[in-house]
Amino acid sequence: AELIEKCMPLSGKSIRIGVSGTPGVGKSTFIENLGMQLTKKHKIAVLAIDPSSKISKGSILGDKTRMVKLANSKSAFIRPSPSQGQLGGICSHTKDTITLCEAAGFNIIFIETVGVGQSESMVASITDFFIYLTLAYNGDQLQFIKKGTLELSDVIIINKSDQNKQKVKETTIALKNTLGHMNYRKKQAVFACSALLNLNLDKI
Repeated sequence: AELIEKCMPLSGKSIRIGVSGTPGVGKSTFIENLGMQLTKKHKIAVLAIDPSSKISKGSILGDKTRMVKLANSKSAFIRPSPSQGQLGGICSHTKDTITLCEAAGFNIIFIETVGVGQSESMVASITDFFIYLTLAYNGDQLQFIKKGTLELSDVIIINKSDQNKQKVKETTIALKNTLGHMNYRKKQAVFACSALLNLNLDKI
């Protein structure tokens, strides 16, 4: 607590980016390939939240193994943390860890949530920019108008767009039309990308 208090004057100088989405949507691959581009000019920290078992109370903490290139970069730091069974997509120490990373000089900080549903949106309250990843097959227009993480996001990304370009195009149009009719607090941008192939990451 004393250490964090001393670091407080050095905090608040980073861009905090939340990355959320359903399990298997490709969050780690997206962060790694985007992060590799950003490390050319910035120091990147990635705080990856891993789900904890309700039975054993343990966590695999394996997201770092999906970011081998970024983990080996001298301009990047990756810290997996267990959710400890807490809801919201992040853990209780995430805000303090952000403060420590900012004090250490990291100027872009990614917070990768656990694979979330529609109600786990706490990450939006501690970040400057909130990215929500989805897939072309993850829902229809009814899913798009449900409240939750979707309405809190700044950018919605349809990942793995190389797998079915026609379906991605249809989903992008449907999502933009739905968002255009909803009374959300802001206008979200919608992108289709393939993080694995680096498609559209420059624009994002």
